[in-house]
Amino acid sequence: MAQRWPATLWIVRHGQSAGNVARDAAHAQRLERIALSGRDVDVPLSPLGETQSRALGRWFADMSPDQRPDAVLVSPYARAVRTAQLIRDSGGVDADEPLCVDERLREKEFGILDGLTTMGVASAFPDQADFRRILGKFYHRPPGGESWCDVILRLRSLLDTVSLHYAGRRVLIVAHQVVVLCLRYIVENLDESKILAIDGAGDVANCSVTEYVFDERAGRSGCLKLVRYNYTLPVEEEAVPVTDAADSPVAARG
Repeated sequence: MAQRWPATLWIVRHGQSAGNVARDAAHAQRLERIALSGRDVDVPLSPLGETQSRALGRWFADMSPDQRPDAVLVSPYARAVRTAQLIRDSGGVDADEPLCVDERLREKEFGILDGLTTMGVASAFPDQADFRRILGKFYHRPPGGESWCDVILRLRSLLDTVSLHYAGRRVLIVAHQVVVLCLRYIVENLDESKILAIDGAGDVANCSVTEYVFDERAGRSGCLKLVRYNYTLPVEEEAVPVTDAADSPVAARG
């Protein structure tokens, strides 16, 4: 049977964004709303996030040409697109390699809770705070927003596209914290308790690498095997601070 998966799959969370910084400041000051204007899709990288992205690009650039990514899929959000551009500009991907923007990789949508801190949700929408506590973050869908299950549904479609068009390729995905976790859920055939345990063990760091390689000996027709998760050495090696502002169940800027 023909191989249906990429030879290598890297999943990267974007560099630190201005939203991550604003969210941390809001929680530190116990504010109900994050001080950001405009759409979440337009939130840019912070200066540190740009530095992190360049460091990761140089890590990919140090690989031999036949090991580097030869296809890039990216969330349409500005912070993810900019991360991918800086990885490419730093030599991590061929300069003429197009960035394939795919809306299925977008951030989890928070609906009416967008822009609120945990304290803000409890104050403005106590019923939603109760629903989330009862249902858990995996199944809770805020009005106008998404649950993790909703994100997983669109990512199953994305992986069908990957298997159809990128079999045998070296694919880099640049997206968001919940997307990284939900892709792990699908690829590794996890359940709710296992993926939430991974989530609870620590946040996905900005510009961290989750890597899979295709193992033709695994299963009946081969499958992707996890090599590393939340790998931050490419950033640490250049003495660049590692950040991991959480994607909270409310208004985290993933």
